[in-house]
Amino acid sequence: MLRLILMRHAKSDWGHKGLSDHDRPLNARGTTSAKLLGEWLRSKGYLPDQVLSSSAERTGQTLLGLGFDQPMQTTFTRALYLADADGMLRILQGATGTCVLMIGHNPGISELAENLLGHSVSHDRFFDYPTGATLVADFDAQGWNDIGWHQGQPIDFIIPRELP
Repeated sequence: MLRLILMRHAKSDWGHKGLSDHDRPLNARGTTSAKLLGEWLRSKGYLPDQVLSSSAERTGQTLLGLGFDQPMQTTFTRALYLADADGMLRILQGATGTCVLMIGHNPGISELAENLLGHSVSHDRFFDYPTGATLVADFDAQGWNDIGWHQGQPIDFIIPRELP
């Protein structure tokens, strides 16, 4: 059994003129959301042993804000920056962990979430996957290279506004 935690980066700051999109940091709300998402993941026992993240500043800050203490293999890659669902799946298929956290961007991350599941999540924000949206899904597979579309079983889904 494999577990995927699929997270869109937390809310970013658009107020830094002259910064490229890739270099935009989180805003204050995003920093708070990342902390709350980390607390939620820990409270549920959703602890990754591997992280695959876009190399964008806001995804790195989201990961840092989650506050994980346990060691995990972490890869930051430009290939996940604004990647489409097919590209994200190819990267995921190269994962080696049993519980992988992937942090990326829309629209690719929402398309990936939708395409990976055998049935959709009953949540009014699932299809637009707002910032900080997090899906937890399980796959009955031996390795990530064995997974494909419509094979995931949704376990949990949350958006930061639902957290205390």
